[in-house]
Amino acid sequence: MKKLTSLLLLVSAACGRPADPVVETVVFHNATIHTVDPSRPTVEAMAVSAGRILAVGDVDSILAAYPAARREDLGGHAVIPGLIDAHAHLRNLAQMHLSADLVGTGSVAEIIERLRRHAATLPDGAWILGRGWDQNDWPDREFPTRADLDAAFPDTPVWLERIDGHAMWANSAAIRAAGEEAIREATDPPGGKILRDASGEPTGVFIDDAEALVSAHVPPVPAELADQAFASALAEAARFGLTGVHEAGSSLEDIDRFRRFADEGRLSLRLYAMTEPGPSFDAYCGAPLLGYRDVLTVRSVKLYLDGALGSRGAALLRDYSDDPGNRGLLRTGPPEFEDLVRRAVDCGYQVNTHAIGDSANRVLIDVYEAVGVRPDGRHRNEHTQVLDASDFARMAALGIVASVQPTHATSDMYWAEDRLGRGRVRGAYAWRTLLDSGVRLALGSDFPVERVDPLLGLHSAVTRQDSRHWPEGGWYADQVLTREEALRGFTIDAAWAAFQENDLGSLSPGKWADFVVLSSDVMTVAPPAILETRVLSTWLGGVPVYRVE
Repeated sequence: MKKLTSLLLLVSAACGRPADPVVETVVFHNATIHTVDPSRPTVEAMAVSAGRILAVGDVDSILAAYPAARREDLGGHAVIPGLIDAHAHLRNLAQMHLSADLVGTGSVAEIIERLRRHAATLPDGAWILGRGWDQNDWPDREFPTRADLDAAFPDTPVWLERIDGHAMWANSAAIRAAGEEAIREATDPPGGKILRDASGEPTGVFIDDAEALVSAHVPPVPAELADQAFASALAEAARFGLTGVHEAGSSLEDIDRFRRFADEGRLSLRLYAMTEPGPSFDAYCGAPLLGYRDVLTVRSVKLYLDGALGSRGAALLRDYSDDPGNRGLLRTGPPEFEDLVRRAVDCGYQVNTHAIGDSANRVLIDVYEAVGVRPDGRHRNEHTQVLDASDFARMAALGIVASVQPTHATSDMYWAEDRLGRGRVRGAYAWRTLLDSGVRLALGSDFPVERVDPLLGLHSAVTRQDSRHWPEGGWYADQVLTREEALRGFTIDAAWAAFQENDLGSLSPGKWADFVVLSSDVMTVAPPAILETRVLSTWLGGVPVYRVE
């Protein structure tokens, strides 16, 4: 209990609410500090008090200015601002901590083996839940069926989320629990698809908005267990140097949990939570939550236009190259989307819209333009994954922020060209083209679709290679970012995309002392060494929320 109390006091102090009335000044020194501040890009020391930076500079000057300060020796390591993931899902990461981890599985047989191990830990009668399967990693690359699961789990409901979150795979027991006759007779909902065999029977795979036919019947997670999982997700984020996360879609229940964690001093990062259509949208419409307890902001909404490229749910202007006749799905039609955007703008929300395919991106730009969004609204395009050549300049003219995830490119590059063809793929994951067109980039991971570690994103951004350093020279290497651009995307530009650049994103006087100490200098080491770099400590408001023991 004493250890837990100490941790809560540390986080409380980091959140700008010191547990002790005595405010001390600390000088952090013996480090190469990359500030991401163009006025002083690299310094040797910084002074911090009450969670904020007082000054940065050379070590002699800082020590002379604050002779009574406590000194914190950083061991000669590299320091960067606290990393901000501009598009992620802590809620889903927490759920993964309660589910079978299927990431990296290479076959149905491997999945079943992992499910059996996970099932052995569950109480009788519980559904077997999992996430992370990707048929593109299997030998035949075909969608699985419920029959693949039925032999191993004939009576226990199994409900498995694809890696991208845009397809679900059920066994027959799960379909029975959800009402097999009703599902058999159901028509595809708008923005969704029930995969069927030649006889019309549901195969067990549900795309996008069809997922609700089964997910509505999954038993809820007990509140105490959900809290434990969320705390575990926060700890994982801190371990990888994240001091900020833009939560891409939050229910009212989620936001209530975030507020409670903030009240209790347990929200160990600064969370920018997007509402979603429904109760959370209505609750914060015209009533934003700005810097609650210094760690929680609610002033935006997450909308969806289409699905994902991997499950062929991304909406394309022309047929999928590897699936003639299929152009994907618009989960929200243009008239409904325009109505949602107008309502959101009237509420004072920043509008952050999921758009993967070039058709969805065209609808986003058309509607933002019709509604009359202004650059000072900093409205966002979440993913900006495939764009028609004519739409880059239009995005820039409207001031739309491209919230992109570098590791999506290095995860998808093995099959993306199959989906899009050699011509259309040139407009996909096109970060350099976006920047050169005048679009600002905010970088993230979309975890748990990708791994939490933002250094993987930094590596992908500057190399466009996987962990085996393939392909040689990088995949469409003309789209790489410089290290400075990539670091800005995970720091000051991500902060700007949340209207937080005056408090976060660089190690500048007056800002929160959120920073990360690294085992090697990611701004100077050879690119492969970025992947070997470890986070030694993560600091929020000048207080450690993670340290290597």
